[in-house]
Amino acid sequence: MPDPTTDALSATFAALADPTRRAILERLRAAGECTVGELAAPFAETMSMPAVSKHLRVLEKAGLISQRREAQWRRCRVESEPLRSVLDWTEHYRELWEGRLARLDSYIKELQEKEHGTRKQQPRKK
Repeated sequence: MPDPTTDALSATFAALADPTRRAILERLRAAGECTVGELAAPFAETMSMPAVSKHLRVLEKAGLISQRREAQWRRCRVESEPLRSVLDWTEHYRELWEGRLARLDSYIKELQEKEHGTRKQQPRKK
């Protein structure tokens, strides 16, 4: 089993598994670069600042965000490369399942055509 601390794709999936981290990423996507305080604001009622900082560290370790200092503020922004890696990995499976579903659809249509053909060929009862 890959070690999530060394496998970038596993670290990305682990980071994305948490709804709070996904919400943080969505906020960054929508608003652009934000301070840590701005990112923590929606969670103020339910989460402490240290808890938000922990989430940010997980996202940063996975490469999903980067942080920079600006005076006394830390500003965060989304980094897209790990998400591209997820997209590339899932694309293979999307193609696989689309092919399988297309074959299943063809098979069902073939069965339906045979069924309709059989019904038409049956003589009517007098």
